[in-house]
Amino acid sequence: MLVGVLFIGIVFNTFLYGLVCYQFLIYYTSRHKDPLWIRLIVGTLFTIDTVHTSVGIYAGYSTCVTNYGNPASLELVTWTIPFLAIATATAAIITQIFLSHRVYYLTKSKPLVGIIMMISSTAFILAVYAGALSIQVKEIKNFGKLIPSVMAWLALQTTSDWIITIVLTIALLRSRTGFHRTDSVIHRLIRGAIQTGLFASIFAMGDLFTFKFHVGTNFYAMFAYPIGRIYTNTLMDTLNARSEFRDILNGTVDLDSESNANAIRMQSFLARPKETYSSSMITPAETTLSTKSIASTHYSAPAVFVSQTKEVQ
Repeated sequence: MLVGVLFIGIVFNTFLYGLVCYQFLIYYTSRHKDPLWIRLIVGTLFTIDTVHTSVGIYAGYSTCVTNYGNPASLELVTWTIPFLAIATATAAIITQIFLSHRVYYLTKSKPLVGIIMMISSTAFILAVYAGALSIQVKEIKNFGKLIPSVMAWLALQTTSDWIITIVLTIALLRSRTGFHRTDSVIHRLIRGAIQTGLFASIFAMGDLFTFKFHVGTNFYAMFAYPIGRIYTNTLMDTLNARSEFRDILNGTVDLDSESNANAIRMQSFLARPKETYSSSMITPAETTLSTKSIASTHYSAPAVFVSQTKEVQ
């Protein structure tokens, strides 16, 4: 419960980091014309994941090689433990800020976004506090002192994830048009939003319960190490899926209905604002149009639905 579970967590985290590298290469070789703030988020998350994974490998090497034959070292709290908490919380809050922007774009509700950000920020502060406190306890057997702050941190982090997931799911469900291509993309976006909240929540709850009920062990590390990579992978997967969404949306679109007029106005991570026609430019006589592109690199999160399509006869 000290070395084995730590090793499993580090190996799984390293595996997920390999997927992050793959997603990152796809993103930067696809030449997406995303605004600077999105590219900064991607770069920041990749940097955090790289450093975090390197620290995890160092922790494994230190435990299994450097301190081989030194059982007393297993009881000590090293600097890698507080780093784990802070790096995980940083990846979480960056992703939640990104998704909160999607929530605001869909709902235009500042109070709702304010609540999400308040919960996320509180969770981040508690994570930093728990990391700092872990240095003071010095020994793993004293981890019981960390339980209140760790439980509050992970509970709030999970709450924020699920608020975002539920809001996005409801908004996307309401945006369905009745047209197969558009609804197929919306269903994929819903699935992406649910996956982001679900997988992160499973590991956060695993971390929470193992930390509470297996105090004095490293069991929690099996869940704690991969959480940050889960956030990054789900986000990058959605960003890289835009080409596939474009292919799904290419085809004939019937505009002679109110529901499809709403589809034209939908906000989308696939539509390039500079190339987008406004809905006022489309007359009732234009009943059948060929969708040349539904592009957009600007709104590119699991949290956004498809809109402002560029329709060309």
